[in-house]
Amino acid sequence: MIFRESETVELKEIVVDDIKKEIVAFANSAGGVLYIGVADDGSIAGVENPDGTTQQIVNMVRDSIKPDITMFLHYETREIEGKQVIAVEVQRGTERPYYLAKKGLRPEGVFVRQGTSSVPATDTVIRRMIKETDGDSFEDMRSLQQDLTFEATAREFSGRKVAFGLAQMKTLGILNTDGIYTNLGLLLSEQCAHTVKAAAFEGTDQSVFRDRREFSGSLLQQLNDVYDFIDMRNQTRATFEKLRRIDERDYPEVAVREALLNSLVHRDYSFSASTLVSVYTDRIEFTTIGGLPTGVSLDDIMLGLSVCRNPKLANVFYRLELIEAYGTGMRKIMKSYENSGKEPVIETTDNAFKIVLPNRNEGVVRQEAENELEEKVLEAVQKHGAVMRKDVEEASGLGQTAAGRLLKKMSEKGLLIQRGQGKNTSYTLPD
Repeated sequence: MIFRESETVELKEIVVDDIKKEIVAFANSAGGVLYIGVADDGSIAGVENPDGTTQQIVNMVRDSIKPDITMFLHYETREIEGKQVIAVEVQRGTERPYYLAKKGLRPEGVFVRQGTSSVPATDTVIRRMIKETDGDSFEDMRSLQQDLTFEATAREFSGRKVAFGLAQMKTLGILNTDGIYTNLGLLLSEQCAHTVKAAAFEGTDQSVFRDRREFSGSLLQQLNDVYDFIDMRNQTRATFEKLRRIDERDYPEVAVREALLNSLVHRDYSFSASTLVSVYTDRIEFTTIGGLPTGVSLDDIMLGLSVCRNPKLANVFYRLELIEAYGTGMRKIMKSYENSGKEPVIETTDNAFKIVLPNRNEGVVRQEAENELEEKVLEAVQKHGAVMRKDVEEASGLGQTAAGRLLKKMSEKGLLIQRGQGKNTSYTLPD
């Protein structure tokens, strides 16, 4: 028998650590045979203790390769040229990609056969194998990163008196049946690669930033951090109904909560773009990557139809009582604005979903600010008898155009009387 290395044949004179890499590569590719006791040039060296050597390989495979690959290996001792040679037949596995446990689901741990060599698989190849094996569900796919920690998630479970151990992690889908972390686990871990970018702007456009942050870590940590970011800017305004004082926040807390939960639970995590939260003086916008599922319309969503892109993530939030019932979020948001004279806006495209929450007090705040400016102008007129536009600029802090607009409006309302023209224009109180 002539031995020569090929895409399906690998020769090793003795047992070395590289044997694990060759077995992984065969299992991830088209299968192959590994011969122990045959030198690289094809000459027969033989194995002195075939049974002991076979057991050594069995132990190496069992302890070092994940998922379990033992059922795809067959060991046979053959006598060739009067010497003992071990043939390890490796079938293509059904749980690809297989990888070295110490290296993880990364190129340095995943190998494929290329010609006569076993080479590291690229990230693209690894993802393709995962998709072929695990299906299209992002949550169920094995995470490329396996060194995960769950401090924030464990805290959240503990705070709500919900058990969070190995059994629960498997039940929830954080770990699969082979004890391997899924992408759901990645989302709930400190190593989650997806972020929320939040920004607060001065005014109704993005001309001037007041603050901007990027929140990372476990989605549960992001949920709390982003809510705090918004809550700090959600002002409380007081109005009076006869003698009764009524305090009302700019944005209903239930609407903020549901919009934020929606942006985390329903986004498409197969894309790397961040979720965006933009706080303006008149609105908050929640923009999430991933449009509506195929066949579902916005009208369906508003009626309460729940077609969840990430059902296992939603189930985690449900277990933690962050979500009360599926399909009620949008109706809660709309109901929270009843009798306010304003209504949230939902926008959707093929690749994005946006919820816009209007500031319920925005008109009131603007009127209050305008009243304060008018009072400052009237005080200046009472003090000096008459004022010019420059005097109003100094008293109010307004620019030239805004000061002129304010004086014109006060004149139209009968609060001031305009006297003169051009540069000599002044304003006095009515006679």
